Amino acid sequence: MSKTFEELLIWQKARELCQEINKLIEQNTEFKKDFRLKAQIKASSGSVMDNIAEGYERGGNKEFLQFLYIAKGSLGETRSQFYRCFDNGYFSEEVLNKNVQNAKYLSVMIFNLIKSTKESEFKGEKYK
Repeated sequence: MSKTFEELLIWQKARELCQEINKLIEQNTEFKKDFRLKAQIKASSGSVMDNIAEGYERGGNKEFLQFLYIAKGSLGETRSQFYRCFDNGYFSEEVLNKNVQNAKYLSVMIFNLIKSTKESEFKGEKYK
């Protein structure tokens, strides 16, 4: 098990997703002006990495699982918002497909961690 949430590959990938979204916003003046959608996609993608971190820091598997499910849900919301951004003409289909694929890959990673955490006999740091 990782010693910090920063060591978790899913947290690192979620952070990369947030960075990519910020780049996409900065590259498109119209996207920058769409304050509501911009705020929504930044919030949902931020929620992915923040919930992974918060759940990990709780120190127990049950709470970690709860926050992983929330992170996975926020990732679905982010993926949906990528389609809205594409539909609004903020980036190309190639950019859409790349980001949707990355989000799907991260979703599978989160699911796999959920599965292995459920199957683990280790109950969490606070139960040592």
